[in-house]
Amino acid sequence: MSLPKETIESRRRFLQLLAITAGGACLGGIPLLARAGELPHLTDADPTAKAMNYIEDATASKSALYRTGSICANCQFYHGPDVGYGTCQLFPGKAVNAKGWCSSYTTQKA
Repeated sequence: MSLPKETIESRRRFLQLLAITAGGACLGGIPLLARAGELPHLTDADPTAKAMNYIEDATASKSALYRTGSICANCQFYHGPDVGYGTCQLFPGKAVNAKGWCSSYTTQKA
């Protein structure tokens, strides 16, 4: 049984980002446990954000992977308030918009 192409591509992007994040953390140049209020806001101009198709307003997403209601605030990688900005494990050192979305969106486990 083979996986759908979208799943394989999404997993590949996630693993690439994970490797980049781990490398940066090992160098000590990325603050992993900073508060969102102290961090610069992630924008879609950021290279990592571009690679992950990040957008600050999920409703404006044109990605075929986007599903209505899929926002950072209810993603398992996001930590923070439902309104405003929080931190994301995929974008260390940056604050992400709770209303945002990226192609690695993963529903929180119940």
